[in-house]
Amino acid sequence: MKPPHPDTLARARLLTSPSVGPAVVHELERITGRPAGPAYAEEPDGPFVFVGDTLPEALRTARLLWFHSVNAGTDALLAAGPWPEEALLTRTVGRMDERIAQYTLAWVLAECQSVPEHTAQHARSEWRRLPSELAAGQTAVVHGTGRIGSAIAGLLRACSVRTVGVSRTLRAGPVGFDRTVRAGSREETSALADARWVVSALPLTGATERFFDASRFGAMRGATFVNVGRGATVDMAALETALHNGSVSRAVLDVLPDEPAAPGDRVWRLPRTVITSHSAGITAEEDVVADFEACWDAVTVGRTPPLAVDTRRGY
Repeated sequence: MKPPHPDTLARARLLTSPSVGPAVVHELERITGRPAGPAYAEEPDGPFVFVGDTLPEALRTARLLWFHSVNAGTDALLAAGPWPEEALLTRTVGRMDERIAQYTLAWVLAECQSVPEHTAQHARSEWRRLPSELAAGQTAVVHGTGRIGSAIAGLLRACSVRTVGVSRTLRAGPVGFDRTVRAGSREETSALADARWVVSALPLTGATERFFDASRFGAMRGATFVNVGRGATVDMAALETALHNGSVSRAVLDVLPDEPAAPGDRVWRLPRTVITSHSAGITAEEDVVADFEACWDAVTVGRTPPLAVDTRRGY
C-alpha cells in the first residue's frame, strides 16, 4: 500500500479513539507536531490520520489517509466493513514477537518438567516423583513463518528443539527454522506426525479460517497443540475430538474463536487444556508509541512502513 503524500499528511488532522490513553496521546502529539482530537461521530471536513483499535463506520471514507492500529491483529478491523481504497493501514507489533516466543517456550518447558502435574500434586499434599522430559532433540512444527513464528522458532532452537516452519508460500530463508514446508503438502502431514509440539502463529484470513481441522489434527500423533495466533483458525469441534481420541495430547489456547468465553462455554471443559485469555502478547503503551513513530518517520518521506498491512491479504 502506498503512503499518503507528505504534503497531504502535513495538513491532516490527528484523531484518536477513546481506547488510547493520555500518555500515548501526548506522545502522538509530540511525534506529529499537532494536537490530537477525539474520534468523530461524523466525517471530518478534511484529511485525517486515526490511531486506535476500531474505526467507526463514519470514518471509513476517502478522507482517511492512514489508520494506525494499536493492536497487532487487524482481522476484526478489516472484517467490520470495506476498507477505504487509498487509506494506509499500519499495526503495532512492538516486542510482541519476544513475548509470544517466551510464552510458547514457557509452556514447552513446563510440560517437559511436569509443572501442571507437580502443581496438582502440591494441591493434594502428595509426594510422588514425576519423570521429566528433555525438549532437546524433539520437533516443533510452527505454522506461520513471519515475525512471530520466526521468534518462536529461534527461541525453541536455542533449546535444541528441531523446528519446522509451515507457510502457504515458501520464501527464501525465514529466520529461526531448520526447514520449511508448504501448507497442504505431504511434507506438512509428515511433519505433523513427527511433532512433539504444534504451534499456530497464523493470522486470520479467508485462507486460514478453520485451518486446523479434523485432517490436520488427525495427522498428529500425540502432539501438544499451542495456539498463539487467532482463535478462528481452529475448528474447535475437531480439536475436542482430537483431545478425546489422543491424536492431540494437550492444548494450550491463548486465543478462542469467541472471546471472552462465557463461564458455561464447553471450551472450559476440554480435557488436558489450558486457556490463558489472550495474554501471550499484550501490547504495551511504549510499543504503540515506538511503532507509530517508526511508521511516521517512513511515511513523512514517502516510504511505505514495514508495519503496513496488505488489506487484500489481511496481514
